[in-house]
Amino acid sequence: MTGNDHDRGAIDLEKLATTMGMEGRSVQKLAKDMAKLGFQAGQLGRSVEAWERMLAEEEITIFLGLAGAMVPAGLQKIISFMITERLVDCVVSTGANLFHDLCEGLGVVHYLGDPLADDARLREEGIDRIYDVYVSEAGLQKGDRYIAEFVKTLDPSRIYSSRELMEILGEKMPSTTLLGSASRAGVPIFVPALSDSSIGIGMVLAWREGHRIAVDHIKDVDEISQITEQSSQTGVVFVGGGVPKNFIQQTKVVADLCGRYRGGHNYAIQYTIDSPHFGGLSGCTFSEGVSWGKIAKEARMIQVFVDATIALPIVVHALEESGTRRRAPPSFAWEEGKLSLSRDWQ
Repeated sequence: MTGNDHDRGAIDLEKLATTMGMEGRSVQKLAKDMAKLGFQAGQLGRSVEAWERMLAEEEITIFLGLAGAMVPAGLQKIISFMITERLVDCVVSTGANLFHDLCEGLGVVHYLGDPLADDARLREEGIDRIYDVYVSEAGLQKGDRYIAEFVKTLDPSRIYSSRELMEILGEKMPSTTLLGSASRAGVPIFVPALSDSSIGIGMVLAWREGHRIAVDHIKDVDEISQITEQSSQTGVVFVGGGVPKNFIQQTKVVADLCGRYRGGHNYAIQYTIDSPHFGGLSGCTFSEGVSWGKIAKEARMIQVFVDATIALPIVVHALEESGTRRRAPPSFAWEEGKLSLSRDWQ
């Protein structure tokens, strides 16, 4: 079967693995065998196959859309590995993920707690809860103040994109963080909803002390659209949906309007718990994206309706064990907002 969620006319059949034995397997072999199962287990296995095929392409740029509380949930090192090993080339994230990433880089610890805790008591103890994850309010305020002091080091006469801010911010972060690994690997990070996070809160602290910098999110749209326009092939991996998903998808609309359209995304993978029938973008099918020109009609499309905290550890371990490595990840050079994209042949 094709694995494309829109290709209901396919008749090329593959035998369904109606039983799955308990013989010893690597994670990569497990994922390969899961691809022969039905329902979401099969979709998970096929997402690994699709991602491997992306990595084997000689000229492709892979976008990662990162929503949800993935860093507080404990996936920081897995996502940093994805960046360092160039399983992805460009990241669009919520500000919250990167703020918690920053806090971890500053030594703030997220702890495993109780989802049924007495929240009034936690408030008294200065503990913030994210389902079953605890983090100290004092630790988060340390991150707020770090951002405020960071802003004071910036040039107030410049207009920054969020990509530029994240690159500078990552220079002093450990390589185990998303910010640090991206800065070292040359992977751009865009945060289109920067103000809707504690990064925005920290910037307000500096703002009220008279240290005001301008962050231009239209500049963000222009920069990330240039990446799409200069890439002969593109692939997307969405963890959750939300703003990151749309921000990446709309680059194809920009390219089309500007006469630089090279077709929709060639590969599309999503791990989400959102459903299509409510009409929201987070759960909408990639087939729907074909109607907008965001996804190529012949693209490899895999949506896995699963909690990403379950899927990503399996998928990334399987990709690592597969031994598939990039031959030509893109390099990005920016000069006054203009992109020069080249390939590092390995």
